[in-house]
Amino acid sequence: MKAMKYKGYFAKVEFDAEDRIFVGHIIGIKDVVGFHGESVEELEQSFREAVDNYLVACKKLNQKPNKPYSGNLMLRIPSEIHAAVAAAA
Repeated sequence: MKAMKYKGYFAKVEFDAEDRIFVGHIIGIKDVVGFHGESVEELEQSFREAVDNYLVACKKLNQKPNKPYSGNLMLRIPSEIHAAVAAAA
């Protein structure tokens, strides 16, 4: 299964059975950025908007946005694996 990715940021998504929506969060950054959607298309659009809004907010606040995990450890692994390991931790 492939992770959602946009502008180098990755998302973790879960289904909320009570509200019947998909809920996601950008992973691999220290800031908390969430999004949601009732369909896959809505979820994907919401994720892109969340990343774009995060980058705009950082610029307005004159702060550097957190960079997603680079994949650099003691060995080189794909950033998707690094993000997945961090999310699982």
